[in-house]
Formats: sequence, C-alpha cells, structure tokens
Amino acid sequence: MLGFSQKNLDSLKSVWNDNSLPDTTRLNALTQITYHAQIISYKDSVAFYSDLVIRESKALGSEKHLADGLLNKGYFFIIENQVFRGMALLDSALIIYKRLGESYGEAISSTLKGIVLMYSGQIEDGFILCERAYERMNKEQHLRGRLDCASMLVQAHSLRGNMSQKIHFASLSVKLAEELGNWVRLANAYHNMADIYLSLDITEEGDYYHERALEICRKSGYISEEINILRHLAHIENNRGNHSKAIRLLEQAEAWKREQDDLIDLMAIVADKIYILVNAKMYTEAAKEIALYRANIAGIHETSSKHLTPLVDYSEGKMIAELGNHKSAVKLCLTAYNAFLGSGQLTKELEACECLFNSYKALGDHRHAVEFHEKHQLIQVQLNREQAAKDLQRFEFHKQMVADSLAQVDKERLLQIAHEEEVRVKNKTRNMAIGSGIIFFLLAIGYYTRWKFVKKSKEIISREKDRSDNLLLNILPVEIAEELKEKGRAEARDFDRVSILFTDFKEFTQTSEKMSANELVSEINACFEAFDAICGKYKIEKIKTIGDSYMAAGGLPVPSGSSVRSTVLAGLEMIAFMQERKMIRSKEGRIPFEMRVGIHTGPVVAGIVGVKKFQYDIWGDTVNTASRVESNGQAGKVNISQATFNLLKADPQFTFTSRGDIAAKGKGKMPMYF
Repeated sequence: MLGFSQKNLDSLKSVWNDNSLPDTTRLNALTQITYHAQIISYKDSVAFYSDLVIRESKALGSEKHLADGLLNKGYFFIIENQVFRGMALLDSALIIYKRLGESYGEAISSTLKGIVLMYSGQIEDGFILCERAYERMNKEQHLRGRLDCASMLVQAHSLRGNMSQKIHFASLSVKLAEELGNWVRLANAYHNMADIYLSLDITEEGDYYHERALEICRKSGYISEEINILRHLAHIENNRGNHSKAIRLLEQAEAWKREQDDLIDLMAIVADKIYILVNAKMYTEAAKEIALYRANIAGIHETSSKHLTPLVDYSEGKMIAELGNHKSAVKLCLTAYNAFLGSGQLTKELEACECLFNSYKALGDHRHAVEFHEKHQLIQVQLNREQAAKDLQRFEFHKQMVADSLAQVDKERLLQIAHEEEVRVKNKTRNMAIGSGIIFFLLAIGYYTRWKFVKKSKEIISREKDRSDNLLLNILPVEIAEELKEKGRAEARDFDRVSILFTDFKEFTQTSEKMSANELVSEINACFEAFDAICGKYKIEKIKTIGDSYMAAGGLPVPSGSSVRSTVLAGLEMIAFMQERKMIRSKEGRIPFEMRVGIHTGPVVAGIVGVKKFQYDIWGDTVNTASRVESNGQAGKVNISQATFNLLKADPQFTFTSRGDIAAKGKGKMPMYF
C-alpha cells in the first residue's frame, strides 16, 4: 500500500503541474505539498517548495500564498537551527496575515514564534503569544487552528513545567484530531500522550498510546511517524533491559528506511542499533554495524553526521574498553564526551565519563581518572535533580487524579441517591419495603466503594509524601523547609553578617547573538549547574538566577564564622571553572563566556517570597552594594568590597590587589579589591 502522505503528494503535484487550472488552485496545491513535506520530514523538499511558493506567489501577486511560503520557509530555518533567519521570515508572514485578516495564518505564525521565544528563555512572552493564538482559534471555532495551537501549547506548558495543562492540551489534541478526521495528526497526538505518560513512569498508559499511534500509522500508511515511534520504543525497551526486542524494533524501522533510500535517517537508526548492541554485549554484531556506519557516513553532510557520530564513537569506545583496549577506548570516548558537552544529552555525558574513568583507571592515569570521576558525580547530581522534578510532577499528577476521581465518586453517589429517591416517591405506597431495601443496599455499595477508593488514594499520597518532603528540601534550606511545613509559613529574619556573591557574563548580549538558542541555553545551564555544585561544596546558599546573573549568599540561614571565607573561595573556584571552560570551548572553535564575580558583606533580611512557586530570597542595601561591586569588576577576577576585605585581610590564604576608590552607580566612590 502506498503511504498516506505519498498518495496525497502525488495528487497535489498533478494539480500544480496542470496549467489549465486557476492560479489560486495551483498555488493552494503547492502550499499543501510543502505542508506534507514537513509532515513526512523531507527537509530539503520543504526548503525547495517553500522557495517555489514564494517565487510563484510574487509573480502572480498573491499575498496570502506569499505569507504561506514565508511561514513554511521560516519553519524550515528554525528546525535547521537558523533561528534568527527563521524569526525574520515569521515576522514578515505575520505582518501580511494581519493586513489580510487571515486569522489562521496569524495564529500559527504567532504560536510558532512563541515557542521559539520560550526555547530562547523568554518563557512568559512566548507563552502569551501561544495562549492568545489558541484563544482566538477557539473563539472562531476554527477546528484545524485549534488543533495546531493546542499541539504547540503542549510544548509551551512543557517548557513552563505545568504538567496538568500539558496533559490537558495533549488530550485535547487527540480529541480535535479525531473530530478533524486527520489520521496523521491523530498519530502524532497519540505519540505525544505516550511520551507524557512515560516521562512520568506511568508505563501502562504510555504503552497503550504508543500502540494506538502505531496502529493508526500502519492503517494510514504514515511511514515516517511509524519509524519515529519504532525508534522511540526501541530506546524504551533498551532502558527496560529488553535488548532483543529493542533491536527487532529498530530492524523494522531500518527496513523502511532502506526501502525509501534515506541515508541520513538510515544511519541514525544504525547508530541507535550499535548503542543497543553494545549494551547487550553483542560485540560481533556491533562491530559489523560500526563498519557499516563508518563506510557510509562519509556520504552524509557534516551537519547531519555530527549528531550521530558521537553516539557511535562512545559505543565503540565502551565496547573495546570492555574487550581490554583502554588506550583506544580513551580516544573514542573523549571525542564523544566533548561532542556531548552542551548538547543537553546528560545521560550520554554520564556514560562517556564512566567509560573514561574506567579506562584511565585501568591505564594507571589516576589524575585523569579522578577528573572524570568528579565530572561523573556532577552530572549525576544534575540528573538526580531532574528525577526529583519528575517525581514531584508525578506526585502532583497522582494527587489530581485522586481528587478528580473522588469528585466523580461523590457526583455518582449523589445522582444515585437522587434517582433512588425519585423511584421511592413514585412507588412508596406499593413498594415501600422493597424500595427502601434497594436504596439502602445501593447506598451501602456506594459508600463501600468510596471507602475503598479513599483508602487506596491515601496509600498513594502516603507513598509520595516522603518524595515531596525531599523535593522541598531541594528548594529551601532545611530550617526554612521545616518551619514552612510546621507553620504553613516562614518568618522573615535579620542577619548581621552575610556575604552576597553575584556573577555576571561579560558582554552577554553580544556573545549570545552569535549562538543558537539551544546552545545558549545549554551553555548557561552547564555553568550554573557547576556553580550549584560549588555552592554545595562550600556550604553557601544559592538564592536565584536572574537572566545570565547568578546570586548566592554565605552566612544564612545558619550564621557561620567561616562564611565570608567560604564565599570568596566559592567565587574563586567559579572563576577557575569558567577559565577552564573557556580553554575547552576555544579549542573546539565554540564561543566562550567570560565572567565577573563581586562580593560584599553586611546585614540583610531573608525570607520566602510568594505562595506559589515560592523561593527563598534576601533584601537590603547589602544586596544592592554587592551588585555594584560585581558590575564594577573585571572578567576573570573576584572583586570584593572594603567590608569583605576587612574581614579577610589577615587570612594568609588570600592575596589582595587594591583598586583604590571606584565610582559605583548610586553609591559614590567605593574602595574595592581584587
């Protein structure tokens, strides 16, 4: 059977090539060809047909089709990580749609722009665009528009960390796709639902939605999505330890891609297969697949292959390490580790670190073994935090399910009572005794059912309580968390001597403009994760991040005589980390950040801000002064105030350079020291 999308493409192409048809009809077909190319992931075709739509619509003077072409080309640039070019085209399309009153095109452009803004860190600004677009499509009862915007809101709420709304819009996408009768979109919607449930480790529901998605793909011939699901299921089965099943799933996907003669996606599947074969210790088969990959990868553009080869390098390195060739394993795993850095693939970074630690240890290179052991621990801390966040989401999800179910039980009970009362009134003379008996019997069943459900619900909540307590301790200091649990609130407190540390990236705006959105977010995240570990090491409290600035404080919530010293040591280690990272990124040809650190010591007030998404925060002139000390520092230096200097000047561990009086905004001249 021909694939669903391929049959549609053939039909649309025949319309476009028929010069006897009206220009508008032909342009509509050409725009739909571009849309279908997006759906089946033919990236080169998306670029080609988008350019064709733009050229032909200009020649024929059709502004609406010009906007469609600009929108599709903008989407192409965004998925190719050329964000600024993509955003420029989206803005151009948006202007035309607004002028023409094309609400659907305007909504889709706005939603896509909103998602890009959210991935770039402008979470609330981007979310507002997505939400307004959906509200407009909902108000106009535009079914396809509601579906497109709802699908985007799944991503938007994921970025905001709102699991209940993410599930709501994923479920709505399923319903809308069913109403629209769009099999392609329904398969995508089921796949999204599966991913959500599996991300919460709710495997039964996740497996169910994956099966539904596969069923629809096979019925409709939607091959590209079927391949995506097969690859995803293979990774899930690999993580569950079902290596043979994972390999069989990949072999199905591989057969489809060989039939389509799609070398890039075929090599992606081969890379996945190598990784799983090595995990299963099927080294002979893995070696054959590695040879196949190495022989074919030269024919793929570097941009595509650079995302695949690190996985193969790591897999081969792990395999030959386990076979005893640690020297070659180090070379391969180190190449893979450097490629994984900043890519967001923390699990792969962790595995590469483990391979390097074991191989360096086997070679007797203890210095490098310790280095990668420490990196392994830092990554594990970050993964544990992500798992804690997932546990909290699952706990909240279970609580919501329990609340909804209890409400439904109560509703059904009341309806049952009302119904039985009506029956009793109608038949009270004739069937008084029988009717009463039935009512009491049904009520007893209802109350017993509810009692069982409530008991089960309490058991679920009890099991999750310990997890939520641990998560609270990740958000707040121990003393504050205990006070909050005991009293429901935490009092603000005065502290006489707290050292405030601020960091800031030099020329952040100019540097960030040269980086992609994903690279920018990954790099900031990597730096701040390292700073979190340093704060933990020196027992100082992270307060918050503000854009590219990081704020921490020593001496609270429990005052300590060594807090000033610990805060300065933490600042020096942060600078050392950034200098090392600069060397690594420069060698790799990537843009590095340079950073200033400023510290000031004095009195503050500390407490909890807000009641939702609360955080522990500090206030006072000391905070403002610390900010001025940081902004008047220099990259690669820890700049401290006179107050901090006075407390440390007798400490033989530190060397100070006086800078004299420095003019600070709003503070006048202040003595400062490096």
